[in-house]
Amino acid sequence: MRKVLLVTLILALTLPLVLTGCGPAATPAPKKFKVGLVTDVGKVNDGTFNEFAYKGMMQAVNEFKLDSAFIETLAPTDYEKNITQFAEEKYDAIITVGFMIGDATAAMAKKYPNIKFTIVDYAYDPVIPNVIGLVFAEDQSGFLAGALAGQMTKSKVVGIVCGKEIPPVVKFRKGYENGVKLVCPDCKVLGVYIDSFTAPDKGKEAALSQIAEKADVIFGAGGPTGSGGIKAAAEKGVWVIGVDQDEYFTTFRDKKPGYDKLISSAMKRVDVAVYTAIKEAYQGTFKGRTAVFDATNDGVGLAPFHDADAAISKAIKDKLAEISKGMKEGKIQTGVKL
Repeated sequence: MRKVLLVTLILALTLPLVLTGCGPAATPAPKKFKVGLVTDVGKVNDGTFNEFAYKGMMQAVNEFKLDSAFIETLAPTDYEKNITQFAEEKYDAIITVGFMIGDATAAMAKKYPNIKFTIVDYAYDPVIPNVIGLVFAEDQSGFLAGALAGQMTKSKVVGIVCGKEIPPVVKFRKGYENGVKLVCPDCKVLGVYIDSFTAPDKGKEAALSQIAEKADVIFGAGGPTGSGGIKAAAEKGVWVIGVDQDEYFTTFRDKKPGYDKLISSAMKRVDVAVYTAIKEAYQGTFKGRTAVFDATNDGVGLAPFHDADAAISKAIKDKLAEISKGMKEGKIQTGVKL
């Protein structure tokens, strides 16, 4: 009888603790760091800096086990709305892509000062404390592309198909023109700006027009617009140069027609830059500033020659190496000032 009473007493004392959740407190799951990416008009697999900003983000996400999401912008009028979506969902870091999204990013960064923002291809003066602006020396990679084109041309006429006339694209074009002139002073450079980064048909039309004027090397510097130009030119048997990333793996992936006419791409390491910014945000070392990627830190340069390698002579390769080394050491300037 005493045993029954003892058990009953123990149950009476402990049951309320169980029912009310008393006892050892459960350890709450740590809040995961959340990072979101808002593209410029385009998609995360478009072969341009949208895609490589996404790749840089995903490298950080996988390495540090972060939560992530992306929004593909359909029209410039959606920039602020897309950023707001992530901000209202309390994301810790937001990446925005492209010069055109600069004003919207600044407005949202000031509205949400506790969120760490990073923008590709834009910088602020004065610096916004919670924003890193990632900028690249497009004139340097454009200059190398021009030095390559100027040595490859037989007709002494080369071309460039550009996207919108904004500072990064202007730097590509002027760098390209000056690089051509360095190695081929009597070469003619044909160029055009097209008021869209997502108009491959217009890029194609511009490239074919330049070919009709005897251009035998064409540089595409304008996202999918420029890619449309070099794709059409390569299919016509003309040497072409890609932009931003190695277009051998994007525009000409899986050895699409014309792949063997791609001699290189004027690269910007957008993936490395975005990864670095997210790493800083996650690890607590983030500081608003302008981060410059250029020849001195391997932030720009030419992609490998791939299937066109045999067509690039040793003399051309040596000259490109000489120019690249000179820029890295500060001994060679592109002459581009905006």
